[in-house]
Amino acid sequence: MTDLNPITTVRILTTGGTIEKSYSEEEGTLKNRASIIREGLISSLRLPYTHLELESVVNKDSLDMDDKDRALIAEAVERTSQQGDPIVILHGTDTMADTAEFCFKKMGTPPVPVVFTGAMKPMGFIDSDARQNVTEALLAARLLQPGFYIAFHNRVFAVPGVRKNRDEGTFEAVG
Repeated sequence: MTDLNPITTVRILTTGGTIEKSYSEEEGTLKNRASIIREGLISSLRLPYTHLELESVVNKDSLDMDDKDRALIAEAVERTSQQGDPIVILHGTDTMADTAEFCFKKMGTPPVPVVFTGAMKPMGFIDSDARQNVTEALLAARLLQPGFYIAFHNRVFAVPGVRKNRDEGTFEAVG
């Protein structure tokens, strides 16, 4: 019988986006600053079979990302995937599918599962979907075959072929 619960390392690459936005009382703004994932989310999860390694690649709203940022993310995926561990990428939802497809076009099928996820509302909001999406992406990364994916709202989509549905506030398959 196969053990579905071996201790596994999952590598998390953070890129900013809504999931990592924080409120500044002094400025009265909600924006990307230093990554708050480790203290704000990861430390609260119970993951006895998962060892997490975090790396910040960029820290931007995805609407501010360009192909130079996407190239940095693709390079980080390429470098990180050589360690043989599944990867979760925290990314802003507005251009998440664009970045995932950019990585696919640059790399083809990676040697490990690479799962993009994010949130429609920042992690600090009571009704944020951040915890759900990150938890589901972590599990999906452990179970999926090598490839690029988006995990969002209890669904997994293979890349390419996914887009954000702005009217519904989630993702959907294309074509």
